[in-house]
Order: sequence, then structure tokens, then C-alpha cells
Amino acid sequence: MRKRGVLAVILGGGKGNRLYPLTKYRAKPAVPFGGKFRIIDIAISNCLNSGLDKIYILTQFNTESLHRHIYSTYRLGRFSNGFVDILAAQQTIENMDWYQGTADAVRQNLEYIKQIDAKYTIILSGDHLYRMDYNKFLETHIRNKADITIAVKPVSREDAPGFGILKTDRKNHIRDFIEKPGGDLLETACSPGLPEGTPFLASMGIYIFTTPVLVEILSADKRDDFGGHIIPASIKNYRVVAHPFGGYWRDIGTMASFFNANLELTSLKPPFTFYDENFPIYTRARSLPGSRIDNCSFKDTLLADGCFISNSIIKKSVIGIRTIISNNCELENCVVMGCDYYEKRSKNIPVALGIGPRCTIKNTIIDKNARIGKNVKILNSDKIQNADAENYYIRDGIVVIPKNTTIPDNTVI
Repeated sequence: MRKRGVLAVILGGGKGNRLYPLTKYRAKPAVPFGGKFRIIDIAISNCLNSGLDKIYILTQFNTESLHRHIYSTYRLGRFSNGFVDILAAQQTIENMDWYQGTADAVRQNLEYIKQIDAKYTIILSGDHLYRMDYNKFLETHIRNKADITIAVKPVSREDAPGFGILKTDRKNHIRDFIEKPGGDLLETACSPGLPEGTPFLASMGIYIFTTPVLVEILSADKRDDFGGHIIPASIKNYRVVAHPFGGYWRDIGTMASFFNANLELTSLKPPFTFYDENFPIYTRARSLPGSRIDNCSFKDTLLADGCFISNSIIKKSVIGIRTIISNNCELENCVVMGCDYYEKRSKNIPVALGIGPRCTIKNTIIDKNARIGKNVKILNSDKIQNADAENYYIRDGIVVIPKNTTIPDNTVI
């Protein structure tokens, strides 16, 4: 059922420095994930499955790829009053600045938000992996007559210093916000009624505002960030409530978390799955053939459509659309994003699209349209954690081959 009184605003993120070079040519929400999806598909699908069909996406960096994906995928049709629209940062007579933070991005678009005249506005992050029915979130907000409701995840003592921690009373009203607490400060951040193993409530960066309250707060407080500025200040003056979430949730805004979340999908029983017919994750429909496999060995592998793979061994890897892997290759712990197109073979092309014969590749992300030559070894044997080279990067010990990059024959990384 459509929720006519709710507007969803998805924050597209900043420059995406933590995911660079995957964000070299695209906005962070447009980064491919899980073989055939984009990160933005998660938040949009959660909205549509929850009956929210009025959705704004706020972006300002490398937006062309994201625009193309959104407008080719999410056409809600002439029989719906809903929309999925992008609000890119723009200079106006009133404001010559780009988005300075999450709150500033929403503030600069308050006129668009007010035009929708929705009673509630839900603000979402565009780089989280989770499945949530926002109706339950909204019910918590309405039942508690809240001005602001924040989705929270119970976390352990070991994990708490990596998050903004919200302290609640026994009625789930938020009384304090502590940014990444440690030491003695951590001991004061426990909330009542939680299990001993997870006594802290981490903010998920997902908020519901009663819309007039959102307009009032952002008009009065000109600071830039929700988590660092707006939420801590609002706790003192408004009714702010926590909505506990017990399901799978990951922030995939860093290279390590993005890589590990992809590899988790290769399990037969992954902690997060795209296969839920009652709550599907949508993406662009492609008319691709099934993948063709010849004399290969696969173990714990997620294989997308339109691939050609021959005489190779692939373990614990995600193989994206239109991936071509030639004879006698071995891949392990790899995320291969595939290609945007097929290429006719020609002697004039020194290195063809895809992965050439006799390559050994481990612990690597290969972005779209990469060309890996013959006899290439990508192993990071020296276990380098971070490095920048001419045609590859290393982040958190993971080798990253950027989009449209060529790795010559016989290269060893």
C-alpha cells in the first residue's frame, strides 16, 4: 500500500574518498554491487517495498552514471503519482555553495521537500546494505508522537567505539548522543534493557522527521551534519525516539566493508540475500543471455548473466555481468564487476576486454571494462596495505583495478 504522507530522501554521499578508485568515474551510490546491482538499489527497493513511492536522491559528484541508472530503472508509470528523482547540487541566486554535509544537502532542498507536503520525511543513507520495512519504523514514530525517530542497531562493547552511540531511557526516548565513545566515556553510554553482549545502541544514520519539525530545525540551525550537529542538538529540545533494528546491516562505504559484504554473498546461506520474493531488491532489467561455462570449477561463487568462462578455477568470488575469463585462470576472493558491453575480437586490440589466459588473481576488485592481459599475477604477496600505482591501487590490503584500466601481459602485482 502506498504511503501518501511520507517522502523519502536518500543521501547520495560525498566524494566517496573511502571507496576511491571505484568512485573515480561515478557517484558512490552508483558503484556496482553483488554482480548486477548498484548500491543505490538497496535503499530505493526498501522504499518501494514499504509503499514509499515519492523519493528524492541527493547527489553532487560524478552523477552521470547514477542519473542514467535511476532514469532507466525506476519508471513508476503514468498510473502512479510517485517518482524517483535526483536533486543534484546546484548554485542558485540564494546559495552559491555545494552541499557541505548531510544536513546542508537536505537544507538546500527544503523548498522541494515542502512542495510535496508530506507529513513525514524519512532520511536514508545511500551506502548501507540492509532490508527494512519502513512501515514499522514509521509506526514507532507515530506511536511515540515523536518529532524525530532514529533507527538504531544494538552493538557489542568491541564495536561501539566505531559508531555514534545513542543512550535511551526505558521508554526508548533518546537522552544522549556520544560520538565514537571510548574509555570511561564508553561505560556511561549503555542503554537499559539490552542484552549483556550488545548493551549499546549505534545510530544507523536513518531518520524519520515530522516534516514541519525538519523544516524548523534546519532553518534555525545552519550547521552541516545530521550525526555530528543536528541530532545531538535536537535531543535537548525535541521528542527524539529510538527504533531498534535487529536484522542484518552493514555500512559498505569503505573498501574493506564493501569487499567483505560482496564476498559474504557467495555463501549458500549468506547473512544478506537478494533472493526474497516478498521483499525483492530491484535493479535495471537487462536482456542478457545466460552465462556460458566450459570445463570450469566453481566453489562459493556468485555468477551474474552474460558471462563467458572457460577452463578456469574460481573460488569465493562475485563474477559480474558480461565477464569474460579465458583459459586456465584461477580466481580466489575476487569481486569482478564485469563489462558494460561486448567487444568483437580483433588483432588490432592488444589486450581484450576481460581476463586473459593463464592469470592468477586473489583478493582483488576488478572494476568494469578492465582489460587483464595474459599470464598476469595479482597476488599482493608482500601484503601491502595501501598503495597507489599507475594502473592499480591497494586499499586495506585489497588490490583494486580501476574502471577502463589495462593491465599488460605478464604483469605481477
